[in-house]
Amino acid sequence: MAAKRDVVFPAGRHALYERHSYSPAIRSNGFLFVSGQVGSREDGSPEPGLEAQVRRAFDNLNAVLAAAGCSFDDVVDVTVFMVDPADKFETIWKLVVSEYWGGAPHPTATAIGVTWLSGFDFEIKVVARLPDGAGA
Repeated sequence: MAAKRDVVFPAGRHALYERHSYSPAIRSNGFLFVSGQVGSREDGSPEPGLEAQVRRAFDNLNAVLAAAGCSFDDVVDVTVFMVDPADKFETIWKLVVSEYWGGAPHPTATAIGVTWLSGFDFEIKVVARLPDGAGA
């Protein structure tokens, strides 16, 4: 019998994850694997405006990290997806690095241009190291 997944849910967003049939994050072997987070409001709709949407995506990410006893300082790997990167990359990257990533050393990062994110312009997916005592 397979072990049950150790799912992490941020407060107030259970219905959104249940509606779309995925887990916000899974603890496994000392790491936290976080599903892609977008700039969605409580009802799942996109936050209007690129900068506001990126900030909301990070707020949503930080809520998942906090629910697992982590912060962005524990993040070791980042993947970002963006629609129309030729037009949006500089705005997003300036915002991401300056406001959320802090100083060096930074996590590893991969940026991917995509054609569709279900109505969103930006998505961030991370792997974080679980601090001692923060779970399995």
